[in-house]
Amino acid sequence: MAEKFFLVAVDMGYGHQRAAYPLRQWAINEEVILANNYLGIPEKDKKIWLSSQRSYEFISRFKSVSFLGSLLFFLFDQFQKIVRFYPKRDLSQPNFYLKQVFALIKKGWGKDLIEKLKIKNRQLKTNLPLITTFFVPAFMAEYHQYPGEIFCLVCDSDVARVWAPLDAQKSRIKYLAPTERVVERLQLYGVKKENIFLTGFPLPLSNLGDEDLTILKNDLRYRLLNLDPQKRFQQNYQPLIEKHLLELPQQANHPLTLLFSVGGAGAQKEIAVQIVRGLAEKIKRGEIRVILSAGIKKQVKDYFAKELANQKIEILWADNFATYFEKFNFALRQTDILWTKPSELSFYAALGLPIIIAPAVGSQEEFNQRWLLKSGFGLMQEDPRFVQQWLFDWLAKGYLAEAALQGFVEGEKLGIFKIQKLCSGS
Repeated sequence: MAEKFFLVAVDMGYGHQRAAYPLRQWAINEEVILANNYLGIPEKDKKIWLSSQRSYEFISRFKSVSFLGSLLFFLFDQFQKIVRFYPKRDLSQPNFYLKQVFALIKKGWGKDLIEKLKIKNRQLKTNLPLITTFFVPAFMAEYHQYPGEIFCLVCDSDVARVWAPLDAQKSRIKYLAPTERVVERLQLYGVKKENIFLTGFPLPLSNLGDEDLTILKNDLRYRLLNLDPQKRFQQNYQPLIEKHLLELPQQANHPLTLLFSVGGAGAQKEIAVQIVRGLAEKIKRGEIRVILSAGIKKQVKDYFAKELANQKIEILWADNFATYFEKFNFALRQTDILWTKPSELSFYAALGLPIIIAPAVGSQEEFNQRWLLKSGFGLMQEDPRFVQQWLFDWLAKGYLAEAALQGFVEGEKLGIFKIQKLCSGS
């Protein structure tokens, strides 16, 4: 039983559930508990969650439609904005949004969820650790006196003040940080150093294999062949390739494949249409395979099917998160290029996947974008209408192969194992 824990996420976009999904095998009943949508959630609690979710999705979708949409998003984004890191200074003062969150918690928001977890603990005759991929359930657990350890997994490369509680210095919440910057930032917010653990982001076990990364290394060997058709990168970095991957195969086991992933609110689906239309001739000739990830949004899947009815593409979709993540992770094994906005998928660069970065949506994604570029894991997209020109120029020059190997060598790949051991007391 010591190896188990409660795993809590929220049904708001993909990031928080994507972070939880790889950890579910160690959760009680392999269940991801949704703090905003669990069985028996009080109506008053659900209304608070729904108000926040609907506002974010509406504003995200209409951000690029009009000036008003951009203005609304700017105002909304101020609540989750990450301030500049330098000069280093005391950032522990809570902001307005954080105070509002705690005002609701003090009125009873989340108490029902925590009481239900307490009852399960009594039934199991233990106090299991609680891992959450969103800050609000962590605050709820601490305020409503959850008896076990509380872990909060951060889902971006930098983090806003709202992720740390009002008086962070006195909090017992333990943070699982995906990057060194998150570690440093949380300390500026007042979180005690001993409550911050640099673990990395939990990547899917199906794409890693084991702690020796057998599946990941094998997939990357074939991927590099597609990303470096002129062998420029191989010629320049052969010793580095051999050190980490040994010898590459003679030929790839799949065609050059690009996967475009749409955001949780359905944002940027228009970019996907531009990509496919720009690559139409190369798709017909079999020079590239394109997968469009519509997530769990049926309207996005239908949009792709209508707009690209005569195109030879694959649409990745499912009607629930678990099935979608399973399909998505499987598709990644034979994907060579991941094109996406800089969301939590930025961490998937560690799978040896070069990221083509679509425009950021929100403050946290702007910081993810900076992290990708500074790390050398990704490249900013050029005009999607001319993708057939610049993408193949990048391939010929070995730019994407370089980003792939850089992400694999320098990215944190073992987050899932570190988190499991830490949270189970191993």
